[in-house]
Amino acid sequence: MDEDLIETKLGSEIIYDGKLLHVKCDTVKLPDGKETTREWVKHPGAAAILPILPDGQIILVRQYRYPVAQVTLEIPAGKLDVAGESPLECAKRELREETGYQAARYEKLLALATTVGFSDEVIHIYAAWDLTPGEQATDDDEFIHVVRMPLTEAYQAVQDGRIYDAKTVTAILFLMARGGK
Repeated sequence: MDEDLIETKLGSEIIYDGKLLHVKCDTVKLPDGKETTREWVKHPGAAAILPILPDGQIILVRQYRYPVAQVTLEIPAGKLDVAGESPLECAKRELREETGYQAARYEKLLALATTVGFSDEVIHIYAAWDLTPGEQATDDDEFIHVVRMPLTEAYQAVQDGRIYDAKTVTAILFLMARGGK
């Protein structure tokens, strides 16, 4: 059906090979037969989790994000960087490390391709209920404040731009579309 849109990889060159990001430049054949290049970022993927308290509040984390030079409000998340770890296990780990909470019930909400124009990153987003508080165990280079917020307030923060992180916006809108459940 969409065969007239497919690009075919002819070759690939590694431009940068870092700890997190791997930048490639691929030579591709376009549907019309011409050749061009595509620069893109190979990413290990990630998992994120939207913790929901019995009173309808959600748990977010506030942290400084260097690339945008701002403190952001986000759902807990992290890279799929532990060998053999599933996206759900990663989400559980990040919930525990970043907030101290653990949950008894989880549900996968969706998988989100974050920036299809230049990266293959996919974030698996979960919701968590029946939470038990515990001790935060952040990485040595993480400085995070845990924030409890009513879902309706978080939704308003999305509307007015206070929350603009893509995974967080998506999770909040998804949950609101389901009536907050």
